Amino acid sequence: MSETPAARSDLDRAAFRRADPQWLADAWSRGRVVVVGDDGRALIRDERLVLFGSGEVGAAGPTGEPLFLGVDAGGTAYFAVNRELPEVPGAEPKHLWEVGADLPPRETSLLTQALALVRWHRDHLYAPRSGKPTTVEQGGWVRRDADGEQHFPRTDPAVIMAVHDGVAGPQGRILLGANVVWAGAAKRRYSVLAGFVEAGETAEDAVAREVYEEAGVRVSDIRYHGSQAFPYPRSLMLGFIAVADPAADPLRTDPDELLDAQWFTREQVARVLDGSDDSFTLPNRSSIAHQLVLTWLRAG
Repeated sequence: MSETPAARSDLDRAAFRRADPQWLADAWSRGRVVVVGDDGRALIRDERLVLFGSGEVGAAGPTGEPLFLGVDAGGTAYFAVNRELPEVPGAEPKHLWEVGADLPPRETSLLTQALALVRWHRDHLYAPRSGKPTTVEQGGWVRRDADGEQHFPRTDPAVIMAVHDGVAGPQGRILLGANVVWAGAAKRRYSVLAGFVEAGETAEDAVAREVYEEAGVRVSDIRYHGSQAFPYPRSLMLGFIAVADPAADPLRTDPDELLDAQWFTREQVARVLDGSDDSFTLPNRSSIAHQLVLTWLRAG
């Protein structure tokens, strides 16, 4: 099992501190703050996440108060707020997917966590059953409705899988698809297949079902690879590697999901990654999809 970007963090989430308003207030006064704009971008300068003092930003956005992220080994507390990005010389607004592979691991983790929390709060201002406003508690990790019911940040499990033919060497092949959401891209983009885990379903069953539904291919030898938080808006990507026989099942793509699907050789994928072939693109380096492709490529 290999690590994906933001797969590990040295930040202590310190959940026991969330119910202590006095501690949170004191920590906020001397903490460091991640500011997330309404479009999900944060400020980046010199490949570092720009952090602020609480006095520089204040609390803003839909939550009305800061969101507690955790504490580092030195005792510094970190928070997130959702507001207009401040003006900082030399800094540029960037999306997580643009910079996640280049930031230090802690900063990638901070931005991932901040983005996930901000988006959950923006989507849960009202109770789903009564429609009444909810209020923030426990440093942003709970919203309580007028009936006293607590609501917690939601995470949706999804599977993402590198399906290959089990053949070693440059002619070994991997199954990649072009998603319909990328229809407007200047160059066709291919990636590993993915989909959400359904109610009452195991992750392994979801792998087999999604590959068959999207591409008509039956898989075997499903093995867990690793995971990645994917706050777009609230997924946890569970990565797998599986094997299939290209000769056994002709490709049959679901037009609602894929523009195209093809088996690509290691030779083809390696040329795209080193820039000698620009006929199509692959997932960006900050994604678990990229890591799955690299794992398969290097195994041959």
